[in-house]
Amino acid sequence: MYVKPSGLDRFLLILNGILLTLAVLIVVLPLLYIVVASFMDPSVLLSRGLSFKVSDWTLDGYEKIVTNPAMVRGFGNAVLYSVLFSLTTVFLSVCAGYAMADDRLKGRKIFMTLFLITLFFGGGLIPTYLLVKKLDMIDTIWAVVIPGAVNVWNIILARTFFRGVPFELKEAAYVDGASEWKVFASIVLPLSKPIIFVLALYAFVGQWNSYFDAMIYLDNASLHPLQLVLRSILIQNQVDPGMIGDQLAMAEMKRLSEMIKYAAIVISSLPLLVMYPFFQKYFEKGVMVGSLK
Repeated sequence: MYVKPSGLDRFLLILNGILLTLAVLIVVLPLLYIVVASFMDPSVLLSRGLSFKVSDWTLDGYEKIVTNPAMVRGFGNAVLYSVLFSLTTVFLSVCAGYAMADDRLKGRKIFMTLFLITLFFGGGLIPTYLLVKKLDMIDTIWAVVIPGAVNVWNIILARTFFRGVPFELKEAAYVDGASEWKVFASIVLPLSKPIIFVLALYAFVGQWNSYFDAMIYLDNASLHPLQLVLRSILIQNQVDPGMIGDQLAMAEMKRLSEMIKYAAIVISSLPLLVMYPFFQKYFEKGVMVGSLK
């Protein structure tokens, strides 16, 4: 049955449409600018701005990236770190969340309180760096993967999700003689795909966009991830002109940096754009169940 909206309802619907349109434009326009700029000749981009003429476009930026060993190596490192970090943090979060959700665990409230304290208080950068150095993880991939692998917020999401799994299913398995690990692996995990995919997506995106840990712990340039390589390109594009005597060399460096940086941003976003369609069907369900139940 159709109910004609009142004047106030129509006003709110129109206002809502305007606000949503503005939100979409705020998100889409910068993305459109970066994508178009990645295909443009830097000279045209710097002198006239964006151009939609095909004659002003070039693939030189993408060619420079593909043929640049540092960019290719950085991309491979970023994929490796993100995958390892995702696997590690999902495994730890799921195991901790499953244990915290079980009322039979003695002292679980104490453990949960200790976890929550870390959300408000931390040791700081210097103690963390000294700990990583003491563990001989400097200049290794584990310095990027291990320190942030335990995420309390992910544990809370997993705990909340597991509390919604019917205990009767586990109880039936216990009666049949199944061990705790058997119940966890054969019954609980198959039902937990939504929260597992959500946690994996959170971890992958966070690690993929991260460069600070690599900048602090990795001195070996061959271990730098893509975001750290991209950061160096963006910084090189902001060099003080007074520091360079040869103005032609400075102009060429700026042109090359302008050519590469937009293409690098597009390429660095591709894995995330590829992942979201496959994770989308689990994303909403996992977030809603993990946060509201």
